[in-house]
Amino acid sequence: MSAYCEICKKGAMSGMNVSHSHLKTKRKWKPNIQRVRAVVDGKIQRVNVCTRCLRSGKIQRAI
Repeated sequence: MSAYCEICKKGAMSGMNVSHSHLKTKRKWKPNIQRVRAVVDGKIQRVNVCTRCLRSGKIQRAI
């Protein structure tokens, strides 16, 4: 499953873990992606959507 939202194109971000001694190691932050059945152009499709888009109503879920 892809780690990006098909609605807002939100994807993984990179950064650093910083320890108490200030040593740095690479890390990633991934968005909360859900695979849902949604109405897209009048048809029901499965899409990868972040929870922010689901909650704000940018996509209409199929029942």
